Amino acid sequence: MFTLLNLLSAIALLIWGTHIVRTGIMRVYGSHLRRLLGHSMANAPIAFTAGIGVTALVQSSNATALLATSFVSQGLMALPTALAVMLGADVGTALMARVLTLDLSWLSPVLTLVGVTLFLSRKQTRSGQLGRVLLGLGLIMLALQLIVAAAEPITEARGMRVLFSSLAGDTLLAVVVGAVFALLSYSSLAAVLLTATLASAGLIGLPVAIGVVVGATVGSGVLAWINASVQSPAGRRVALGNLIYKLVGVLLVVPFIAPLVAWMNALELSPQTQVIGFHLAYNCARCLLLLPTVRPVAALCERLLPDRPDHSGVAKPRHLDPSDLETPSLALANAVRETLRIGDLIEAMLLRLRDVLHDEDREAAAEIQRLDDDVDALYCGVKLYLAQIPREDLAEQESRRWAEIIELSINLEHAGDIIERMLSKVRNLKTAKRHSFSDSGLQELTSLHGLLLDNLRLGLSVFLSGDEQGARRLIEHKREFRRSERQLAHAHVARLHQRVVESIETSSAHLELIADMKRLNSLFCSTAYAALEGSGIPAAASRSRDTRGEDAPVRPSLGGAASPPPGRTA
Repeated sequence: MFTLLNLLSAIALLIWGTHIVRTGIMRVYGSHLRRLLGHSMANAPIAFTAGIGVTALVQSSNATALLATSFVSQGLMALPTALAVMLGADVGTALMARVLTLDLSWLSPVLTLVGVTLFLSRKQTRSGQLGRVLLGLGLIMLALQLIVAAAEPITEARGMRVLFSSLAGDTLLAVVVGAVFALLSYSSLAAVLLTATLASAGLIGLPVAIGVVVGATVGSGVLAWINASVQSPAGRRVALGNLIYKLVGVLLVVPFIAPLVAWMNALELSPQTQVIGFHLAYNCARCLLLLPTVRPVAALCERLLPDRPDHSGVAKPRHLDPSDLETPSLALANAVRETLRIGDLIEAMLLRLRDVLHDEDREAAAEIQRLDDDVDALYCGVKLYLAQIPREDLAEQESRRWAEIIELSINLEHAGDIIERMLSKVRNLKTAKRHSFSDSGLQELTSLHGLLLDNLRLGLSVFLSGDEQGARRLIEHKREFRRSERQLAHAHVARLHQRVVESIETSSAHLELIADMKRLNSLFCSTAYAALEGSGIPAAASRSRDTRGEDAPVRPSLGGAASPPPGRTA
């Protein structure tokens, strides 16, 4: 029992070591690996090579599968390219298995010592994370030694020999055992290393070891499929194609295991070398043989997993044509059209919010929430579309326009969230607390809402045209809105002084709505500064003048009404 516990703990240490290496590499070089895969979209051989390199670093084809699946789900990579990446990932796993089974026992204490020192002394730095990787490599090598030591007494037990010998006559059962190994260890690499170690200890024969290795490859495909189950159909196709390739490999090799074993035994190599050599040769031959089939397999996966009809009602981008990305001017024009569409949705949200202010309209409230989901979806589409345009290839004017688009789309998405919060405040006031605004308060909110709507429309026009005169007019409208907002806030406080019951009951919500409208107005008017800056007027100067205009004090009169600032006429 104690011997079995030692073996299980050594296996756990092997799994933990591969996990540490994988997470350490992803923390240090995760963004670079994503960029490497993202740039490997030209053809299948380049994608295949990228898959080998990424998997050799992270020591996990499953981690590579997660990256490729996410890229395909977001429309950043074509399905045939992702399948080529996954074929390369299998070769990368086999290469790392060969490296880790070299006689590097002397290196284990060195890597462990250096890794622990770096990680504990510089935990939050890049060097500390590299120390984590070195520590993981040291643990893998130590685990392999412990597995060999723990397996020796087990091999001498007659019962264990009988148990493992039962697998010798059933290749498919060995394949299933290998798949289970890979699933339990969350790594086909760990399963293959364990199999090679058990074979070198004489616990399993070469035919069983080959079946287990093939099964471990299938297990990694099943694991990728399970991880992709929450993805969109596009993402799940990557995992499906990857699993199909692994199952095809089983059909190709299982009928020839007996002659293959006879040939390998004639080579007079150690059992561990035979298992690792087979794993490497099998993956290289299978992947190179199947690489030309990525397009027909991708077509098969699209047929088996068609796009589900979208019943969510969430808006989809209309103008973001991927084929225009090669021409930055066209791509930017497409992004402008989609951003203006977001602005139209924000306008519709404001109009429905006005209906909710005047009456508890549940249909209007539900539509505001639906429109906010549409805004979020279109914003995400614009953001990802712009991210695919290399800024280093843009001219100065195009680069400025790129920044204007992303800034306005961010502002509009934030505006949608603010409007949804305003809806929540109004509904809470009217439904939960059964309060309503006074006639004067409702009229004030409506007038401020009208100014806000006008500024949104003007801001979108300035964004489209970049007109300097329109930008100056928008800034002046912003100042007028600021003056009105302060006057209405003071008028509300005056009604509180007059003990108006409705105003007292709705005071907090009333002032918060005014503050929310002020924030919305700032977001809508931000396009003016970008237009002025594009015409050669420094944005800082225009903002400074705007601030001086806004911050002039507005003093309430004795009668409660707000008076204009000194030096101005009402």
